Amino acid sequence: MSFWHALPKPFVVMAPMADVTDAAFRALVAARGKPDVFWTEFVSADGLYHTIEKGIYGHYEQRKSVDSKGMIYHTSDNPLLRDLQFGEEQRPIVAQIFSSKPEMITYATKLIAELGFDGVDINMGCPDRAIEKQGCGAAMIKTPEIARRVIRAAKSASSLPVSVKTRVGYTKESLEEWLPMLLEEDPAAITLHLRTRKEMSLVPAHWELMQKAVEIRNRVNPKVLLIGNGDVQDKADALEKIAESGCDGAMIGRGMFGNPWVFAGRKPEDTPLAEKIKALIELAHSFEQLIPKKNFSILKKHIKAFVTDFPGAAELRSRLMDTASASELERAIRDYRV
Repeated sequence: MSFWHALPKPFVVMAPMADVTDAAFRALVAARGKPDVFWTEFVSADGLYHTIEKGIYGHYEQRKSVDSKGMIYHTSDNPLLRDLQFGEEQRPIVAQIFSSKPEMITYATKLIAELGFDGVDINMGCPDRAIEKQGCGAAMIKTPEIARRVIRAAKSASSLPVSVKTRVGYTKESLEEWLPMLLEEDPAAITLHLRTRKEMSLVPAHWELMQKAVEIRNRVNPKVLLIGNGDVQDKADALEKIAESGCDGAMIGRGMFGNPWVFAGRKPEDTPLAEKIKALIELAHSFEQLIPKKNFSILKKHIKAFVTDFPGAAELRSRLMDTASASELERAIRDYRV
């Protein structure tokens, strides 16, 4: 039995988000109230194969180390491997990958198992055009036979449980066609972003569709866990949506911004400003330590989320947007307070 079926129900999990759920942010969340499952950012399976097997950034087996806190570091210069580092406090943790090529999914799944992850998740919902041009992400909704082969490749590559994150349809809702096919491949769990690819995130999530999805799941393959995703504001909202729809769990994405305490049940207004500022400084230093070659400007989205809704927020936020290091950010905060 995988960790999925040992989870207490209902459960609330972390959404995989590019340039958000990196090792630094996950560490911040883990110290303030863990989700029931952590997710990494998504990583290209093709990219892992080509960079590692061709030795472009060195081979991870020769350059792996573990620090005193249990954080796994991949000290090669491979940026994809840096996206797959994690600490023991971040378990259970699922690595999300994407590819339309079964052989690449096989390679990446074996690697993820060797790296010590608890599960592997296949992205079949990302609407980014560059991802779709590769036949990946949401484009897989249009190629169900390829989706089948990709899931089978992941399942046969290791003993890790395989899950899928997708949408309710491409240009229109197609749960009756799309969901049964996924269920027939018997993944451990399916996360449904309750919008179509066409809708992106421009309309409210259709949580009314989750009840339909649950009915299909119960008919086709009751063992598969269903997780709802879209417009989940906080833990209380997640639990309410689960109760109303009958799904097994809910995923929080944008609700994490500026609120790493969200899985502990806090809302943004529950946390004093000083505590938020302290968390932002901690995140900046952790980002530099764990992901030193990533552009510091990635933290701007976090600055916007942490530094808001108080007198003088706009001025401080403007100052912090111009910083280029953790020390500069911390100094700008100290100077502002003086």
